[in-house]
Amino acid sequence: MTDQWRKSACILCECNCGIEIKLDGRRFDRIRGDKEHPASAGYTCEKALRLDHYQNGRHRLNSPLRRREDGTYEEIDWDTALREIAERLSAVRDAHGGDKIFFYGGGGQGNHLGGVYNRALQAALGAKYFSNALAQEKTGEMWVDGKLYGGHTKGDFEHAEVVVFVGKNPWQSHSFPRARPTLREIAKDPGRTMIVLDPRRSETAAMADIHLQVKPGTDAWCLAALLGVLVQEGLLDNDFLAEHTTGAESVVAALAEVPVAVYARRCGVPEDLLRTAARRIGTASSATTYEDLGVQQAPNSTLVSYLNKLIWILTGNFGRPGTMFLHSSFAAIAGAGTGGSGKSVRGKRTPVTGARIISGLVPCNSIAEEILTDHPDRFRAMWIDSVNPAHSLADSRTFREALDALDLVVVVDVAFTETARHADYVLPASSQFEKWEATFFNVEFPHNTFQLRPPALDPLPGTLPEPEIYARVLRHLDVVDAEVIAKLTAAAHAGRAEFAAAFFTAAGADPALMGLAPYVLYETLGAALPAGQRGTAAVWGLAQLCAMTQPEAVRRAGFADGNELFEAIVSTPSGVTFTVDEWEDVWTYVRRPDRRFTVGIPELLGKLGELRDAEPGWVSEEFPFVLSAGERRSFTANTIYRDPTWRRRDAAGALRVSPDDAARLGLTSGGPARVVTERGAAEVVVEITDMMQPGHVSLPNGLGVDHPEHGIAGVAPNELTSLGHRDWLAGTPWHKHVPARVEAVAP
Repeated sequence: MTDQWRKSACILCECNCGIEIKLDGRRFDRIRGDKEHPASAGYTCEKALRLDHYQNGRHRLNSPLRRREDGTYEEIDWDTALREIAERLSAVRDAHGGDKIFFYGGGGQGNHLGGVYNRALQAALGAKYFSNALAQEKTGEMWVDGKLYGGHTKGDFEHAEVVVFVGKNPWQSHSFPRARPTLREIAKDPGRTMIVLDPRRSETAAMADIHLQVKPGTDAWCLAALLGVLVQEGLLDNDFLAEHTTGAESVVAALAEVPVAVYARRCGVPEDLLRTAARRIGTASSATTYEDLGVQQAPNSTLVSYLNKLIWILTGNFGRPGTMFLHSSFAAIAGAGTGGSGKSVRGKRTPVTGARIISGLVPCNSIAEEILTDHPDRFRAMWIDSVNPAHSLADSRTFREALDALDLVVVVDVAFTETARHADYVLPASSQFEKWEATFFNVEFPHNTFQLRPPALDPLPGTLPEPEIYARVLRHLDVVDAEVIAKLTAAAHAGRAEFAAAFFTAAGADPALMGLAPYVLYETLGAALPAGQRGTAAVWGLAQLCAMTQPEAVRRAGFADGNELFEAIVSTPSGVTFTVDEWEDVWTYVRRPDRRFTVGIPELLGKLGELRDAEPGWVSEEFPFVLSAGERRSFTANTIYRDPTWRRRDAAGALRVSPDDAARLGLTSGGPARVVTERGAAEVVVEITDMMQPGHVSLPNGLGVDHPEHGIAGVAPNELTSLGHRDWLAGTPWHKHVPARVEAVAP
């Protein structure tokens, strides 16, 4: 056993809290929060303490696999696998065009560095279409952000007088540093107020001062009513609107016509409680809001994102302590630009179905439809990196059919996942603790942080880190002249300044090199880095871009240029503060020439008007329940936790049912039931709880994956979800609003 604590990060949610690991051989003997981490400062939840189940589970692969004609798999060597893959990718490109090769993933949760190198392979092949999990969660919000101010907002929850959570349960899903301590501090302070909009009495809702317990799917009516009260009772910050927005007049006029009492009845929230919540927001010295998947994967999701943001915009809660902020970023996590600009290929639409592309991301609910067709522009091949879409995307059965219809499927992963079982080649990646790795969920203000974490232990024999996998494929494709590589390598050995001059000179002479930059950096700068650090080469490029696009903020953090920033990043395993701002600097992140918010969005104002004549409700006599498919619980996480023994409670992933529904259907806690949707059915274990209101049931996320020792525990939620239920604008799925029925099963 070693007494050395190794710096790393949790990989189970976007907070990526800093952790320290003590090893016993290759096993994680102990895990604790890293007190030196500049954002999490020693905090971590209980899920991170069981990460050995990911690192050392029986699910790990240690050899490339090739699919035989009979559907079984054989182990092959790396050289054979990557040579054949390069040949088959080239064949698809040459026969049908590089835009018929679709990329999905490119860095899973907490595993983003490989995604940078993924982009170089896309550029080499001429691939234009790609997506990732954000396209089934956040693209509606991204589109709204892009229209309003062109960036991403977050709230100063630690100091806000009023905090509003919309379809969000941060007690379980976190999403901001020290989430649980912050919630406790708000709850115990009589001068502060927590408001939760959620059909469930979640852990956070139970702590709240005001719980707006809406009927499932009625969030838009509830938020419109809140805004109606703010407008009709004169609770707006008119000075802020006059100074910092354009188009507010049309918004205020529309909200002045909202029938508050009618909308309160439709959403099931008492009108007096709704008015109390609106008045508390409108009279607070500071307020923040946070929306999440509870509304972003439900009816009217893009409209709800807009209405949520109008709450803090109309009340002037931006740009000062305790309010909302725009922030710097170390690297873009979406595709074609920041803030949901929607810039993309082919007029911002997919080639077959014409689905809207937001931030460069193809809507996940459209992927199968872009494959299962005779259309000449259909996708012909798919590269899938560090994700499991056959489990995580809606209607898993149809997605599996789509995978089987492709000419080529390549999967890069640590495990033989549900998706890998439909691949032609499976490439075993080193785990997130066996390589240099980073996360680009950098969203804090006024100090923003980035951690490039070193490997905690050597790679499992037979595996490769993603940067090396991509480099080897690109070498087979022979995409960069050897003389260019040689000159840049020599410059890298001469020094950082010499290399920077040589690299940008070469890119100026051949702009195509910028698309291939991660690979070029790996082959050149990487060769001059200390042993084992080659995969960090792309971070040098990101540091240069960060310093060039946010120079003042980077200098305030203590770095004169990108070279200084890079050196600090690679030498500080707990992470660094890469930008420092003051609250007055927040307006520099508004991407409008006049630095104002463009508040009136015609498409969404039209949808707001339609609420007046629309009755909520997507259930039926056949499917009278609303199923939330994928609830975050104490012992659920993303599916990189494949070993079900990590869960200390709720091992089977129970179906949560209200006491009234259980009594009516004859269900008992711990007993069986059957849940049925238009796409499938599953037998479940029942948990009777007052968290749920009548007509609403839920299943957890992260279950239903196969394990070589323990089999399948729980239900895979997307065996029950449908491709057809999606947002009209962003295409995001209704995972949290699945029409269903529940049936008693004889024990």
